[in-house]
Amino acid sequence: MALLTRDTQDKVINLLVSEGLANPTLVQEVVDEVAKTKQPLIAALVSKGVITNRMVSHATAKVLGVQYIELDNVIIDQETLLNLPQEISERTMAVALGESGGYLVVAMVDVTNVQSTDYLSTLTGKPVRAVMSSEEGIRNILSQYRADFSNVDKAVAASNKEVQQQQVSEDVKTIVQDSPISKALTTILEFAVKSKASDIHIEPLEEMLVIRCRIDGVLRRVMELPKSVEPALVSRIKILANLKIDEHRIPQDGQFAVLVTDKEVDLRIAIAPVVWGEQVVIRILDKTGTPLEVEQMGMTGHALKMVLEGISKPNGMILTSGPTGSGKSTTLYALIKKIKDEKINIVTLEDPVEYKMDGVNQTQVNVDAGLTFASGLRSILRQDPDVVMVGEIRDGETAQLAVQAALTGHLVFSTLHTNSAAGILPRLLDMGIEPFLLASTLNTVIGQRLVRRVSEKKTTYQASEIEAHEINEVIGSLLPTSQDEVAKVSEDLGYPGLPVYSKEGKYVLTQGVEDVDTPGGFKGRAGLYETITVDEEIQKLLVAQATSADIMKVAKQKGTITMRQDGMLKALAGITTVSEVNRVASDIA
Repeated sequence: MALLTRDTQDKVINLLVSEGLANPTLVQEVVDEVAKTKQPLIAALVSKGVITNRMVSHATAKVLGVQYIELDNVIIDQETLLNLPQEISERTMAVALGESGGYLVVAMVDVTNVQSTDYLSTLTGKPVRAVMSSEEGIRNILSQYRADFSNVDKAVAASNKEVQQQQVSEDVKTIVQDSPISKALTTILEFAVKSKASDIHIEPLEEMLVIRCRIDGVLRRVMELPKSVEPALVSRIKILANLKIDEHRIPQDGQFAVLVTDKEVDLRIAIAPVVWGEQVVIRILDKTGTPLEVEQMGMTGHALKMVLEGISKPNGMILTSGPTGSGKSTTLYALIKKIKDEKINIVTLEDPVEYKMDGVNQTQVNVDAGLTFASGLRSILRQDPDVVMVGEIRDGETAQLAVQAALTGHLVFSTLHTNSAAGILPRLLDMGIEPFLLASTLNTVIGQRLVRRVSEKKTTYQASEIEAHEINEVIGSLLPTSQDEVAKVSEDLGYPGLPVYSKEGKYVLTQGVEDVDTPGGFKGRAGLYETITVDEEIQKLLVAQATSADIMKVAKQKGTITMRQDGMLKALAGITTVSEVNRVASDIA
């Protein structure tokens, strides 16, 4: 926000009031309040929602007599953007828009800052003409900077030169210590964190090294490096993770933490020998991340109701299942956030601790020191907990302890790796848990997967014949059969405005607009959920050791929506697409 004189501030506020954009009564209330607290008036008006940053920017431009440009939906090409280095643009909140009449046109949040304007002119060697835009608009342009891999290119060149100078038999560690390869690694990590990637894959091929990042659940190739860089890059990662740099025959696992773009990030390293060298997979855990509300994550309707009933009980087990990276831990954190209270003691045992949460006692598993899930759980149960979260049930011993904890009056949260919610029950039986114990301890089981969300820039279209057939086949029985039923069915399923069932398949679907920042028309992810409440009838099936298919059949009769059904409902609601649901949950009926 621009630093304005008192006189300019008054003119801006008067303009907003006279234009009917600000309520004069509310403005006066804030004026009276800041007179006592000495807060900046405009900042106080914005924080209380009386006006917005965009209104302030637009009005300020008018008062100062400078041009205002709305940048929320504008795309700038990379060549133009790079008139100003990304670091400089972020620091000064100024972006290059192009050249006009011999001037470099720069959009700024604070056009009154003459020093910044002069600095940008000196930096670029061009006279600068400043125009004004909102902070939101500037941030939209900042997000369009592509990864600058120039550091990687320099590192490759330097590394190649040094490799030529070294004897073939010389230890790689010497090369690593002396080369700028660490800068290359930092650049790759920065790109991954800014792109919100969950994993980085460094994959050796016969003649090159490929770098891929998993963004929104899908791997994308981001760059290729010469084969000669592989030893230095892999060795650098091994050194940081305290692994053996001279061991190339067996897999190694490690971890380290780094500060990337002012964020503390935990990295989990897995290195394995492959045909053409060593593959490195880096899992990125952003420790500053905040767990979402379960509603924001995509859980709604009947599924949400069953889960909330399960966590409201004083004891029992709440279990989530799904493949690696399906958001199981995030769901558990969101549920714990629902019940967190100073009156109860919540203790967790995790590997790793993915989110830090105030008011929750979190313990990190340390196998090397003898702190496993099983030994840690024994210790936790001596700490007078009301709620226990076990990051993952990996073996029979941990499963037995979790069940015993639930039997002795604790509410237990945990995760397992299974394909569906119903698959949790046979899996625990395989671990040696007695059926009658499961029947008496399980409250709710949750199955989940993640799909990519359609981006904010979207268009609608008529469903194709194939899409319409799939929708009718999967959720035709769930959809309202007349307009009179729409409100009731939509409320029960948790998706407002569902269409009436159409035998001809006349459904309107949504797709995102592909952009630099939204590859494939997707941005972010949402969960697909299926939940089963373990009631008396399900308990009888457990005791009889029924199959997961039998359990799911009864659960569906009681209102359970499968993950694929939930996905198709989300496609009709414009949250995702039919093809995305099929990619993630085509194996589920």
